[in-house]
Amino acid sequence: MTYTGRCQCGACRFDFEGPPNWVAHCHCLSCRRASGAALVTYVGVPDGAWRWTGAEPKAWESSPGTRWLRCADCGALVAYDADRYGAEIHFPLALIEDPVGLVPEAHARWDERVGWLAFVDDLPKESR
Repeated sequence: MTYTGRCQCGACRFDFEGPPNWVAHCHCLSCRRASGAALVTYVGVPDGAWRWTGAEPKAWESSPGTRWLRCADCGALVAYDADRYGAEIHFPLALIEDPVGLVPEAHARWDERVGWLAFVDDLPKESR
């Protein structure tokens, strides 16, 4: 199945061939600050299975080997890429236009979650 996604203004677009490596909620402070949200749900897609189909995003390296990719026009976070995760990119699930079958499987960085949001699922909760 081919999945498509885009930023808020539509300039940055991407697609990928499924299935992804994983789908998970990230609670880390870096993702919260980058998104302005309590968590970001990402889809981990292997290199070679995805491509930019619109404008390529602007990359900002927050630390060596860690890149946040944003639309240069609207500023939306369109992907996260870090050397430590190997040959894959992380797309926010909320940007995917028809996310059929893309269901979160776990919580990452559970130890960094915000205290004001309750979770009632039975997904595995992984800390560092």
